[in-house]
Amino acid sequence: MIDDVERAIEAMLFASDEPMDARQIANRLGDEMTPGEVRSIVHAIAARHAGTGIELVERGGHWHFQTPSDLAHLLRRERDDPRKLSRAAAEVLAIIAYHEPVSRAEIEAIRGVQTSKGTLDVLMEAEWVAPAGRREVPGRPLIYKTTDTFLQHFGLASRKDLPGIEDLRAAGLLDPVDLAFEEAMDELD
Repeated sequence: MIDDVERAIEAMLFASDEPMDARQIANRLGDEMTPGEVRSIVHAIAARHAGTGIELVERGGHWHFQTPSDLAHLLRRERDDPRKLSRAAAEVLAIIAYHEPVSRAEIEAIRGVQTSKGTLDVLMEAEWVAPAGRREVPGRPLIYKTTDTFLQHFGLASRKDLPGIEDLRAAGLLDPVDLAFEEAMDELD
């Protein structure tokens, strides 16, 4: 039997337009629960829904219900995705994701070309990239990081789930131009 608190948490997660973290859920419950207690209940809800037609998943510390990936093809609608990233924007996004926090100068050093302000604006408008503060060096350049929206859009629980170089090679996604890019990325590490 499910208790009232578990039902309330499940209802909040189901009805929410945006994924929620344990702190947000605890705040809505008032002084009744701590975020740690909420996480325990959320894990129980996720376990209860495992293997059903909906699953409770965590992306970047936020929880939401979704259709299991093996059933997604049944619900997919034909639609045009208006958001197509330019090659420059895709490169900048990859650099930020793999090297965050990173400054514009560091992005340009890796790419070997100047990055237009519009490229970063597109990524920030999509809410995939956000300013992460300023580097404590002369000139105090702005540094950028990926967001929870980035993780959610690409189905990642954390940045640790990004594919590695070997994964990209195995998928046939690296060509000689990309190998030069890979070497430049290694130099920064």
